[in-house]
Amino acid sequence: MVDVIRAWHPAVPQVQEVLHARFDHHAYPAHTHDSWTVLLIDDGAVTYDLDRHDHIATPTAVTLLPPQVPHDGRSALTDQGFRKRVLYLDADWLPPATINAATDSPTLLGADARSTVTDIHAALADPADAFAAECGVLALQEIANSRLVPAAETAPDAPLARRLREMLDDRLLESFTIAEAAAELAAHRSHLVRVFTTTFGIAPHRYVIGRRVDRARRLLLAGHSPAEAAAESGFHDQAHLTRHFRSTLGTTPAIFSRR
Repeated sequence: MVDVIRAWHPAVPQVQEVLHARFDHHAYPAHTHDSWTVLLIDDGAVTYDLDRHDHIATPTAVTLLPPQVPHDGRSALTDQGFRKRVLYLDADWLPPATINAATDSPTLLGADARSTVTDIHAALADPADAFAAECGVLALQEIANSRLVPAAETAPDAPLARRLREMLDDRLLESFTIAEAAAELAAHRSHLVRVFTTTFGIAPHRYVIGRRVDRARRLLLAGHSPAEAAAESGFHDQAHLTRHFRSTLGTTPAIFSRR
């Protein structure tokens, strides 16, 4: 079989590069990155040395490799290759204090870590879901921070959460990033996402999608076509509306409007 590699740079804050690859025989020599490397193994397993200590990456967990720390990599099974998905995130995605902890324990266990990374890659498949990908990167930041540097519980900042919700409501049809919202609200990006999710029980990007789907429903019932409903509800295009409409309501806009 032939090795397959796909790499791209999405327009998502803190994401330097995305790599999807399948290797049958390739082995990485020792090297470093200037970014945080978030590795997800889909098939096979990879053994690697990180700072001269042996580790293994399997499909059961997320591997987190810190910037500027040497590592290599090879298939753990001599008769089988491996398939992986990788996120390369800015060096300041996590604080410097986490580098040593990640070097000692680079495996992020738990279904929450794996599902969050899986959701990020799913969102990155469509540029229209850049907001969801950005929120996912910030959610993963919270998970990694909690594993690497456990912190004391802090009280939710409900007024800040309400300010963000007002902003999301006012700009429902616009495209903007959490980074831009955080700058305007004078808050840290990850804190902004955390307090919104804690206060309202839903992540910001899911709140926006739900509001847009509701708006599209009303437009469809008023006689608008799916294409018109998509354009007037803040979706990138009709396909973008259809995907989220089906996920939310279990049917497509076209079938919904006919009924």
